[in-house]
Formats: sequence, structure tokens, C-alpha cells
Amino acid sequence: MSAVSRRSRAFAAAGVITAFTVLVGCSAGGGDDDADGPVTLEWFQGSGVETNIATAEALADAFNASQSDVVVEIDASGPSDSAELDNLMKTRLATNEMPDMFWYNSGSLLQALNPDQTMLNIADEDFVANLDPAWISAVSTADGVFGVPVQTAGGGGIFYNIPMYEELGLEVPTTWDEFLANSDAIKAAGYTAVEQTYGDSWTSQIITLADFYNIWASDNEWAEQYTANEVNFADDPVAVQSFTKLQDIYDGGYLNEDFASALLNDGLEAVATGEAGHYPMLGFAQATIATNWPEHVEDVGFFGIPGDSAEDAGMTIWMPPALYAPANTEHPDEVKQFMAFVASPAGCDAITEALGATGAYLVEGCTVPEEAPRIVADFAPYFDSGKIAPALEFLSPVKGPNLMQIDVEIGSGVRDGQSGAELYDADAAKQAQQLGLPGW
Repeated sequence: MSAVSRRSRAFAAAGVITAFTVLVGCSAGGGDDDADGPVTLEWFQGSGVETNIATAEALADAFNASQSDVVVEIDASGPSDSAELDNLMKTRLATNEMPDMFWYNSGSLLQALNPDQTMLNIADEDFVANLDPAWISAVSTADGVFGVPVQTAGGGGIFYNIPMYEELGLEVPTTWDEFLANSDAIKAAGYTAVEQTYGDSWTSQIITLADFYNIWASDNEWAEQYTANEVNFADDPVAVQSFTKLQDIYDGGYLNEDFASALLNDGLEAVATGEAGHYPMLGFAQATIATNWPEHVEDVGFFGIPGDSAEDAGMTIWMPPALYAPANTEHPDEVKQFMAFVASPAGCDAITEALGATGAYLVEGCTVPEEAPRIVADFAPYFDSGKIAPALEFLSPVKGPNLMQIDVEIGSGVRDGQSGAELYDADAAKQAQQLGLPGW
């Protein structure tokens, strides 16, 4: 196991649990089977993120080559819009029309799908023992374990263009004021200071969600108190900054002109090629840069969302998406066979072959290549210093479904950060009430 993987495991053992696109299915029962041939399993996913499709295809190809009894086929024809995918996911599971397997988030969004009733429970399978405890917590209820990781854990924060920083003599910021000063310098030099891509509305959430380390650093028990409805974003002077930082970026005039319509790949291209100095993003997207702009892969660095204290500068960590199956799959044994492959070093090797090194693996025996890209290497100091915290969605089941829409409004200057935080608190309260959480 790599040093990063060992650090991730130690972090989870200390009591802190360390995406994105929701990918769904359209027909129950999976692919057709020949009575004398292999069983065919359909793995359904959306079309919005190229690296997710590449991951699924690599895992399927490696598994299919390893045996002859089961064939996994990828169907990546689902909607690319995350809200549409989320709604379709709920509908397919509720109506028993999900294929044999599907791709979906880990963490709080999973709980809203009622997995105890709708998903295949793998808690008693031997391969679950190979999974990091932090991962198991992210795909579990009190009664079951439901998914295996299909990518690596990594950080969320700011991608930055290294040649531009060198040209302008800028240092990696360790406070939010330093970040704004760097953005002023980039803007003055005629570049886009902060790229935003609200055409893919989920990307609007990165600043808010990746800022959670700063909340956690101010109060390690904040997530527990939040779940109990004892604290909220709007009334906490540190937590509210997760929304006001979006306002700072808009008010500073730092944005690209097409921020309302630009898409994920536009943002990645801008920061990779030096059109933009900064792009808020999750570490998984490094693989897209490596695929589409390989000549610029070492031109993009990473730092966590800065807070008020340079001494406490850290990074928020995301768990990867998961492979799940509906409870009514016609081929549970074959599905578990494929899951066991994914949750093995052979599965990790297939992911590395497809994406390169993108973060820390959560499967025992898996290793990260020594020659990691710059973004992945920039994660290491945070892991080494222990300046890491999981995203809130891996510590609390409370996550309002309308965060991306609220953040688009703040980031577009439609509302201010304080009112956005208040609106999100109300949105989260409704979701907590639907989950029947005590104190709400």
C-alpha cells in the first residue's frame, strides 16, 4: 500500500471519515443472456464526465479479459446533467427498473436513495474486508454496505496555472486574502483570474464544499453539531465564508466572460493552457487534463481553499463514486464477482491504467505510481501534515439538494453570500426533516 493510502487509513482510524456525477439506469434485469454462454451485466452511467466513462470501460475490459463466465457491458447514455441524473436514479430504483449495476456518489446523497430497501447489500462478502474503513462508512447504513470504490480519494480546492504564477512572481496563497491579492494581480495582467463553469452547474459547489476543512479546523465537532441542528452556515462566522467567498470572486471581477455557459472541460482547458490563473475543482479532473492536454499536465498545480489562518491551511478530501447494484438484480452472484474484481489490486491497476495517478486508493494492496502528476503530488503535504478533513457530506447525512442552484446565484451576483447561506440552511432543514433526523 502506498504512503498516501497508509495515511488515509490512519486518518480514518483516528475517527475522521475521509464528485459527483450521478449515473443511473434505464431497464431492469441487465443484459440478455444466452443459456449456454456467459452472463451479461449492464453497468449504466451518465455521459457527463469523460473520466468516469473511461474508468468504467477500463474496469469492464480488464474483468472481461480475466474470465469467461461474465461479460460486463457499459451503457453511458444517461443524461449529462447531474440534476436530471439524480431524479432518474430515484425513479429507476423506486420502480425496479435499474440495470444490474450503476454508478453513483458515496456519502450523504446515497442515503436519500433508501439503500436498505433498493440496493444489493454486500456487507457479508469477503472482499469488503479489503476496503478502507473510511470508505465503508461512506457507503453504509446501520444495516448494510452497498458499494465498492471506482476511483481514488483526493482533494478539492483550486487548480492553478504554474507558469502564470511564475511569470507574475506569485506564491501559493495560504489565506483567503492572499488568494484575492493573487487574483487581483492576475486580473491586472490581463488574464482571467478565476474560471467558473456554471453551464455544468455542479461545479458551482466546489468553493462551498471544499471550504469545509476551514470549518472543521475551527471546530472538529462542527459536523456532529450540524447533524443535530445545533449550528448552521448562516450564523457561524467561519461557515458562512463558504458562501461569501463565491461573492468575493464575483465582486472582484475575476470571472471569465462566459462563466454562465462554460462547461467543465472549458474550465480545465483554461487553467491548463494559461487562459485562467485559477479554477476551483476536485482532484479527479486531473485525469481529464492528462488525457486532453497532456503537454500541460505539469503546468497545473493545486492548493486547498484558503481560510483566515496560514498556520491552519489545509485540504478537504472527497471519497470517490461507487459501483452499486439494485436489490432486484437478476444476477447477484455475478455482480458480486465483478465487485470483488473492482475491489482488488487488479481493479486498481485497471483504474491507474485508464486515469494515471489521481489520488489515494481505498483498497488493501493497491499502490499509487511513484511518478505522480503535479496535482496529485501537491496533495502530499496536506496528508503528511495531517491538515486534511473529509467533505461534510461524508460526516453528515444533511445536504440540501439545491446547493448548486444557490451557489450559481451567488457566483453570478444574483444574491449575496449571506442570503445564500440562509437559503441553503432552509433547504438543508427540509432534507433533514425528510430523513427524520432528531432535532429538526
